[in-house]
Amino acid sequence: MNLTYKKSGVDIDLADKLVDFLQKKSPAIGGFSGLFPIPADNGDPWRLVACTDGVGTKLKFAFALDRHDTIGIDLVAMCVNDLIACGARPMIFLDYYATGKLDLKRSKSIMAGILEGCRQGRSMLLGGETAEMPGFYPPGEYDLAGFSVGIVKKSEVIDGSKIFPGDLVLGLPSSGLHSNGFSLVRKVFTGRHLRHWGPRLLTP
Repeated sequence: MNLTYKKSGVDIDLADKLVDFLQKKSPAIGGFSGLFPIPADNGDPWRLVACTDGVGTKLKFAFALDRHDTIGIDLVAMCVNDLIACGARPMIFLDYYATGKLDLKRSKSIMAGILEGCRQGRSMLLGGETAEMPGFYPPGEYDLAGFSVGIVKKSEVIDGSKIFPGDLVLGLPSSGLHSNGFSLVRKVFTGRHLRHWGPRLLTP
């Protein structure tokens, strides 16, 4: 099976061109997250770090299996992982939840997952936005986005400048695919494969 991101409908090259365009217009835009200097009268200055992310088409698995209790954990993890990639300590989290028609039971399940994600990610859920938009989403579907803010000392920022040939690389086990590459995953796991592997693929 010769599957690529492009064949699954994701054009990474085109996305890179958009990022290049944005960074030329706003040079402050970072990689996985953006850093903003906090003035310090003395001592080591700090950097405020912010990022945003979503769970992508992994939501389609949640819709198909009608399981919504873990997708919020994924959402927080995607954002927090981007923060810690530059050495930042997570502090606060905000969510954006949009749906065509609000389903209270499902929404509570989603929010419970977000709260659990914040607990695991050592972040405070400071606020968010719930948008009910009739006719915008197919029945039973919704979208999620998250926003994380953290802090790191300037001297402790991980930016790759202190990485050299010969450094030791540590590999850590993963609980699964998290929320990356699910447009490609959905091309592989369909029908009976989805029913069999779906619950495992929903693992945060």
